[in-house]
Amino acid sequence: MNRKLRNTLGLIGLMVLLLLGGGLYIFAFQHGKINEKKNKLRDLESVNYNTDQLNSQLQELERKAIALDSVLAARKFNIPLNLSSIKFYNFVNVIGSGFSPNTQVDVEFIDQKKEKQFPYFEYKISGNGPYNDVYKLIYSIEQSKELKKIKSIVLTNQIATNKEGIPNFVVNFVANVDIYFSLDNRFTTNKFVENNLLTELKRDAFYPLIRTQISPNVDDLLDVQGAKLLALIPEGAFLADTRGNTYLLWEGEQVYLGYLTKIDYEHNTVGFILNKGGIIERVELGIDKEVNKKNQ
Repeated sequence: MNRKLRNTLGLIGLMVLLLLGGGLYIFAFQHGKINEKKNKLRDLESVNYNTDQLNSQLQELERKAIALDSVLAARKFNIPLNLSSIKFYNFVNVIGSGFSPNTQVDVEFIDQKKEKQFPYFEYKISGNGPYNDVYKLIYSIEQSKELKKIKSIVLTNQIATNKEGIPNFVVNFVANVDIYFSLDNRFTTNKFVENNLLTELKRDAFYPLIRTQISPNVDDLLDVQGAKLLALIPEGAFLADTRGNTYLLWEGEQVYLGYLTKIDYEHNTVGFILNKGGIIERVELGIDKEVNKKNQ
């Protein structure tokens, strides 16, 4: 066998060894990785990454989200997602910013509980203030967009006298309030908008019809009790009180606890309507004498 043939056979043998080694490496060592890559490629090919189609799907989902959000926004109440226990303190501070300086509200966190599928925070609120401030606080809690419920409340009236001796009729309150929240966002909107919490002035249901406390005469108005009609002049009536102070009054002018309602030039008399702690009294004075007096 000549040299050329031996070299050719050697090269052929080397190529066979390389092919066998490469095949063994591919099928024995890389077979698992190749299958893994093929499976991943099939998963990627199963998903359509067409940009136009994805944008269209996104717009459709956004429209559905807006429609769902509008439905939730139209509801009177929502249940917020993962509510912070501090938020109710901020809520009371915002509502109380428009209250009278005499109004006091204290908030105490009690516990976190659960009612069916909804957890809630329990608070105790207490304090006192004018009737309309207390009414607004109760109304705001009950009508707020995020669900809040007053579970129990006790209301009592109180009379507080200021430095000038003027009685203020206030309402004491103690209430238990539950603030609900959810663990998912199915019951709330993406953009929170509070309900209209404005209230009109209400008649004080705790204001006594007959009062033993009467406001002092801090403005030095004419005290009709014991007063005398001195003269009638075209500009009005000239009167004097028990201390000797004189007053020139005309119809409709205010006096202590009431108003001068009538000047009768024909009979030389003046008439007053007084409110003495809820008792309406009509008083008529003539020259140098008290002509008539009766209660209603």
